[in-house]
Amino acid sequence: MDVDSYLRRIGYGGPRELTIETLRGLMAAHRQAVPFENLDIPLGRAIDLDGGALFDKIVVRRRGGFCHEQNQLFRWLLEALGFPTMLLAVRKVTMVGGEVFTPLSHQMLLVTLAERWLVDVGFGARGARAPLRLDDLGEQDDGVSRFRIEESADGLYSLSHLFGDTWRPIYDFTLDPHQPADFDERCREQQREPYWAAQRMCTRTIPAGHVSLSGTRLITVRHGEREERELGGEAEYEAVLRDAFGIVF
Repeated sequence: MDVDSYLRRIGYGGPRELTIETLRGLMAAHRQAVPFENLDIPLGRAIDLDGGALFDKIVVRRRGGFCHEQNQLFRWLLEALGFPTMLLAVRKVTMVGGEVFTPLSHQMLLVTLAERWLVDVGFGARGARAPLRLDDLGEQDDGVSRFRIEESADGLYSLSHLFGDTWRPIYDFTLDPHQPADFDERCREQQREPYWAAQRMCTRTIPAGHVSLSGTRLITVRHGEREERELGGEAEYEAVLRDAFGIVF
């Protein structure tokens, strides 16, 4: 881990002390600089979760990645800075379109300071842009959206997102610790699944919202207002990737 190069990549020049303010700043900078994207998968390019490969792709080549890539690399950064960090795994993910993904389909981080914080830089447009306090079992605000963490009697946690006037589930998880290798097999399976292999997606947070590419549709959301248009072809698609997401193949 080359911490200085990583921080230059995400445009972070703030403090490095082990505080929640630093954690918030790092997470916000990462989410605004590094897009959530699956673009290698439809091209048949295998996702490599080796730390060096992730650093080369996201930091050196200035690409993005999907959850396994982003959260594993962000964990490496946090550990290099001294943050006590643990990998967590979902039991179930529920997408807006109704798709349900099985255990180990998504990973996120638990960072323990004076309090415990749920940190997830790899969930696309619906993901929180700030750490969520795990022990605050109620509504929380990340500055743009509202989230809710609940705990059942058997120790299963659930994260929900307020979408309009409706609370929609994002994922269920436990606090069982995981190692990076625990996700390798599921990551290989996901690269063969139609949800990931048959569509191109790219999302980056912006102040007060996000900008996304879903196939050839460009979607911009600011202050809850949504704008959407169809791109004219591959040339415009590549231009948007470059100008809005910083991605050049």
